[in-house]
Amino acid sequence: MTTRFDFWDVNGDGQIDRADWDAEAQRILHAFGEAPGTPAARALTDAYLGMWGFFADKAGIDEQTGALTPEQFNSIAEEHVLENGGAGFVRVVTPAIQAIVEFVDVDGDGQVNPAEFKSWLDAIGVQDVNPLKAFAQIDANGDGQLSVEDLVQAVRSYHLGDVDVPLLGR
Repeated sequence: MTTRFDFWDVNGDGQIDRADWDAEAQRILHAFGEAPGTPAARALTDAYLGMWGFFADKAGIDEQTGALTPEQFNSIAEEHVLENGGAGFVRVVTPAIQAIVEFVDVDGDGQVNPAEFKSWLDAIGVQDVNPLKAFAQIDANGDGQLSVEDLVQAVRSYHLGDVDVPLLGR
């Protein structure tokens, strides 16, 4: 079973550091065919590095050179991301969700429809999820659109074990 830690340990070295978060952002940019220097690419990279910065700050390690052990990562995720109503989680994850919505929102309405959602899953490398079923699971109000707030809640629900759709990558 892949853990949250394993997901973020992109290079598989048993620790999570800035390079892991940057590598995941670059992989997603590549999947969307986005050049690294564009404003949209910078927004996504900054959002992913912002998530890393949150973890580094909570661990009391240097954001540039520090690394998290599985125990540190899981403790911070549990305390600051999953508990306490998830306020810290929402603040940290929302910029990443907004950045990805910018890539997939081809009709420009600020929301994600089922076709756009499928392109999201394809780009982040989620292959073992039925996009239509996953969309229906996340679309709690049944309006056929996913807002940034819906998607942030879906990411939190994934980390709580309530939804099986990893929206931030593999």
